Amino acid sequence: MHERATSVEGVRRTNLGAVLRLVHHEGARSRAVITAETGLNRSTVSDLVATLAGAGLVAERDPDPTRRVGRPSPIVAPSDDVVAIAINPEVDALEVGAVTLGGQVRVRARESVGADVDDMVAAVARILDGWRSGSLRGCRIVGGGAAVPGLVRAADGVVRLAPHLGWREEDIAGRLEAATGLGFVIGNDASLGARAERLFGAARDHADVIYLNGGASGIGGGLILHGTAIGGAEGYAGEWGQSRPGIVLESDRRTTQGVLEDEVNRGRLLGATGLPAADDATLARALAEATAPGVTGEIDRQRRILSAALANAVNALNPSVIVLGGFLAILRDHDPDGLLALVRDQALAAPTENLEIRAAALGADRLLIGAAEAAFEPLLADPLA
Repeated sequence: MHERATSVEGVRRTNLGAVLRLVHHEGARSRAVITAETGLNRSTVSDLVATLAGAGLVAERDPDPTRRVGRPSPIVAPSDDVVAIAINPEVDALEVGAVTLGGQVRVRARESVGADVDDMVAAVARILDGWRSGSLRGCRIVGGGAAVPGLVRAADGVVRLAPHLGWREEDIAGRLEAATGLGFVIGNDASLGARAERLFGAARDHADVIYLNGGASGIGGGLILHGTAIGGAEGYAGEWGQSRPGIVLESDRRTTQGVLEDEVNRGRLLGATGLPAADDATLARALAEATAPGVTGEIDRQRRILSAALANAVNALNPSVIVLGGFLAILRDHDPDGLLALVRDQALAAPTENLEIRAAALGADRLLIGAAEAAFEPLLADPLA
């Protein structure tokens, strides 16, 4: 009897997770739709929703009053008061956000903080203390996630190397937990960005995705095949920026032994525009408005080198979509059809027939949402744990 009870409870917890994950990833929907999408019966769904609502994880609201056929079914939505703290430390700034179930950034802060780990941890703790007594007062904070531009060991979340931050063998999770009281999950920024775009953004309708993120620290990437994130043996997969670039025109080369992120580089774009520093929106405007040959030439040069790297990836992995984030999205948006044509010119014809190259849809939220998703995972797996 005990084993049977345990089994029944395990199934119930699994079903609770399935319902919560559904409304978290797919948005508010009626009980009737949840019943159809999960394959569970109506009374089971009613019980699961009531349990999740009682735990404060979902909220029910009145159905659409214009629906007049049959008995209306209540709408189930993820709770805005359940949040995960997400951080993205970069060389130019620290970004911190509180992300709700449902993938919305409820509040965010961006500060110029040095790359020193102690400074970063102190800033996160200070920001979170302010939110706990202010904008997040009364919220349930389930944990935190950090999107780090570097190599993160999957087994324990240790940052093996974040070269632009100067971090080596850093237990960032332990430091953050000691300062905030929250458990933190640490991941590579681009891998988490890929996860966010697959669940909530530009790759929602694709199962085979290459994601490249261009930030102040260089170029990282994420890979999703058949709907599964690919991290490699120890979690280090996706370091596209460290690949050797294919440069057809020798006049395009700016380094003698450089890797892709040395040639396709945010700092070089800033230098061409004369901006000492800028966020992505400001940089995008500056590049879009530029007519000087030095600026347009640098854009074209970087696009040519980027397209060769993308063509190699297409030949090797045959994605249905490539999603570009950060300054790489800016390069793509300069001429979307032109970039796709450059890739097709250098790749095999068959894997590019139906290929799409999209800009990341989540904009500045992509890494925060990805980091929060990692923090939400234990809750989604077992909402009553």
